Amino acid sequence: MSIMRQPNFLYIMTDQHRADWLGCYGHPIVNTPNIDQIAQQGAKFTNFHVASPVCMPNRASFLTGRMPSVHGLRYNGCYLSERANTFVDVLAAGGYRTASFGKSHLQPFLATPPLRAESNESLLIEEAWRSGYLDPDQEQPEHYAGAEKFNIRTPYYGFQHVDMVTAHGDRCGGHYQQWFREQCADWQVMHDDSNQLSHNYSCPQAYRTPIPETLYPTRYIADRTVEWLQNYQHHQPFFAFVTFPDPHHPFNPPGKYWDMYSPDEFDITLPFDEHKNPTPPMQWLTDNWRNGGKQLTQQTAMRVDNQHIKEAMALTAGMITMVDDEVGRIVDALKATGQFDNTVIIFNSDHGDYLGDFNLLLKGPMPFKSITRVPMLWSDPQSRSATSHSSLASTIDIAPSVLERAGLQPYRGVQGRSFLATLRNSTPQREDLLVEYNDGAVRLGLRSAARVRSLHTVRWRYTVYGGESWGELYDLQNDSDETHNLWDSPAHQDTKAALSLQLNHQLIAQMDESPVSTRLA
Repeated sequence: MSIMRQPNFLYIMTDQHRADWLGCYGHPIVNTPNIDQIAQQGAKFTNFHVASPVCMPNRASFLTGRMPSVHGLRYNGCYLSERANTFVDVLAAGGYRTASFGKSHLQPFLATPPLRAESNESLLIEEAWRSGYLDPDQEQPEHYAGAEKFNIRTPYYGFQHVDMVTAHGDRCGGHYQQWFREQCADWQVMHDDSNQLSHNYSCPQAYRTPIPETLYPTRYIADRTVEWLQNYQHHQPFFAFVTFPDPHHPFNPPGKYWDMYSPDEFDITLPFDEHKNPTPPMQWLTDNWRNGGKQLTQQTAMRVDNQHIKEAMALTAGMITMVDDEVGRIVDALKATGQFDNTVIIFNSDHGDYLGDFNLLLKGPMPFKSITRVPMLWSDPQSRSATSHSSLASTIDIAPSVLERAGLQPYRGVQGRSFLATLRNSTPQREDLLVEYNDGAVRLGLRSAARVRSLHTVRWRYTVYGGESWGELYDLQNDSDETHNLWDSPAHQDTKAALSLQLNHQLIAQMDESPVSTRLA
C-alpha cells in the first residue's frame, strides 16, 4: 500500500467515561448528537473492555498494545519507560505525521508523593530497577511554571507534535496552564476556591468554576486540534490523538453546561441494595459512609447517598455534552479541510466510572462493567454505515487494529489482536480477555494493596483478588448488572474451576515476548 493511500486517523479519547453514557449506547438523557453521528457512520462495539480501569496503566496499554504487567506502568504514579515502543512510533516510521492534543498521562503530572510513603533507610539499593533514563518527567508541573512554552522532547512516545494538558477539571496544567495565564490576567482569582460561582449542590467535588467556556480545557484542546487541522499541509497521512480530561471528576462543567441538566432528571437504577451479597470492599465503603468516614484521597472510590449521585450525574452529563460539542467542531474542521473522506475516526475512553451503580462514585478495585466497559466507535471511510458488534475486544487490540488499517506490521511483543476482521464480517477475535487492577496503596479494607485479575468471557466475569480467600463470579447472561456473586454457589463450582484454568492460561501469557533471543544460547 502506498503512503498516499493510507488513511488519516483521528482518535478521540475521553477520561473516566463509561460506555452507557452516550446517546448511541442508549442513554435516555445525555445529549451527544456529534458522537452519535460517528456511531451512525461506523462500527459500535458493545463489549469493549479496558486492560485496566485506571488512567495511566490503560493509556500505556493503548499505546503499546501490551498489558500493564508487561509494559510496566502498573498503577498511577509510575512511568511508561522511554525505552518502550508504541504503535505511534510504528506509524511515524511508516511515514505518518503524529500529533497529540490534550491529556497524555504516561508520566506522573503531580509533584505530590504517593500514599505509599514508607521508607527503609537500611536499604542500600531501594528498587529492582535502576532509575535515571527510565524515569522521564516531562509532565511534571515545574516545567510549565514559566511564561515561555515548555518544549517537550520529541518524539514523545511516537508523537512528533505535542500540546500537553495535565490533570483534570478547570485547573489543568501543562501547555494549557501556560496559555491560560497568558489569556487571563486575573488567572489567580479564577483559581481561588472562594470565587466559585454560587450553587446549591452538595455532592463531593462539585465546584462551579468561574472560568468561562472559552477558557476551559475542553475548548482549548478542540481549538488546538482545529487549528492544527486547518494548517496541515504535509503530504503524509496523519494520526491525531485528541484526549479530553473530562468527564473525570471534579464535577465542574463551565458556563451553560452547569445548568444544562437537572439532578431530578436522573434515576438511581442500580442502588446498593440491589446487590444480593456485596463483596468486602463494597461493604467497607458502605460502613465507612454510614460512620461518617472520609475519602482516603480525591481519587478513591466512595459510597454516597442518592441525591449526591444524581448531582454527580447531572454535572457529568454537562461535561459530556461539552465534549460532544467540541467533537462536532473537530469533525467539521476535517470536512472543511477536505480530509474527512480519507480519515478513520475513532472514539474511545480510558476507563469508566461507577457513577451511581451500587451507590458508588469514581473507580476502584471492584471491576464492575461500569468501570471496565467503555465506548468504542470506529468510523471508516471504507464503509460509513452503522454496524454493532457484541464481540469481546480490549484496549490492547487497538494498536494492532490501527496498524493493520495503515498497512503496517506491529513490533514483537504486542499482545493485542486486530479486530478488523470483526469489522469486516463480524468474526469474533476473542473468546476471553483479561482486565488487571493494581493499587499503589492499601485501602477499602483490603489486607494489602489490591492486585485484581478478571477474566471476561461473553457469559462470565471471574475475578480473583490477590491474597484474599473470596472472589467474584457473575453470570452475565442471566445477571447483566452483576448483582449476584456466585463465587460460593455449590452449583457453580465446576464453572469456577474451568474459568480458573482459563485465567491461568491468560496469566501465563503475561510474559514479555520481546526481545527475542539473539544467539542460540
